[in-house]
Amino acid sequence: MLGIGWRSWGMGLLLAALLARGASAQSPAGPAFHDAHYHPTDYIQQETALPEFLGMMGDRVGRVALMGIPLQQKWDWFESGDRAPDYYLRSDAALYYYPFVDAMVAEAVLALPPEQQVRFDPMITGFNPTDMYATDHIRRVLRLYPGVFSGIGEFSIHKEVVTPKTVGHMASLRNPALDRILEFAGDVGLLTLIHNDVDVVLPHAGARPTHFDPFIEVVRRHPGTTILWAHAGLGRFVEPTPGYVGMLEELLRDEGLSHLYLDLSWDVVAEQIVAPPETLAAWISLVDRWPDRFILGSDAVVATQADSYLGALEVWRPLLDGLDPAASAKVRLGNYERLFDSARIRVRAWEAAQTEQSRRPR
Repeated sequence: MLGIGWRSWGMGLLLAALLARGASAQSPAGPAFHDAHYHPTDYIQQETALPEFLGMMGDRVGRVALMGIPLQQKWDWFESGDRAPDYYLRSDAALYYYPFVDAMVAEAVLALPPEQQVRFDPMITGFNPTDMYATDHIRRVLRLYPGVFSGIGEFSIHKEVVTPKTVGHMASLRNPALDRILEFAGDVGLLTLIHNDVDVVLPHAGARPTHFDPFIEVVRRHPGTTILWAHAGLGRFVEPTPGYVGMLEELLRDEGLSHLYLDLSWDVVAEQIVAPPETLAAWISLVDRWPDRFILGSDAVVATQADSYLGALEVWRPLLDGLDPAASAKVRLGNYERLFDSARIRVRAWEAAQTEQSRRPR
């Protein structure tokens, strides 16, 4: 154990040195954002070329969490003929899990020089959250690509349109496979990003959002796992109810949920929050009171132009500019560094322990 501790300490020093090199290579003033939610592959597994993407990031974005889309849109000729679909809303055909996406992301990162690799935090996504063997996939990826991944996700449980289209058993908060995944992530130190809509597309008027309490129950069962709630539970069709900010305040005040963080990402969600003046004011007040619990992302998918990519972060500007400057800095930069740096160190230590264990005589 002493050897593992010293190894982790050395890895921490190396990480700090590489981060310093990456920062000095960007801008004396430092970046404006880190991006906690970027998809370098899409629903037909087209990829972002990371050298080109670094050019889009420029000096404005320091680090980016890379999460391949774990689902492949099937091209079902009997459904769409010669029209090849490229997005789940452009086809009635099924989606299926695509495990190879993790190798695609890892290989793309490893092809970069070290001073560029350090600007990315890859996440494992290519597992089926309804499968009790999902943890074996995650473990296998970590062993095959040590030193690469920082977390798991974004993976979806309840997601409008996507969940019912996905082949196999429907993902559910009640499935013990999810608990198994979250337990393993906590043991390893993997940061975990979950997409779980807070409600159904056509909610019951006046009722508490359908998935809010079941989701919180799952989170509460795993206090050792750092969980990011994608889009703070909102979506393209799932919008905040009038009392939603109060419900989020409720969970942020709960000491048993201190390991839960809210991901602010996706331009369609940003529009729901920043456009109505009364809604924006309520969210500014909420984030100002809990600045350590929010993290910013673009949710961009295979960006091709810097303007559109940076715009997916800048769309949050009305919220960010309304915050106390210290709170804004935490949401844009500080919380990302704290959470992902901790995950890197913990996961590297777990990997080192696995390597040492495998070398022991049997």
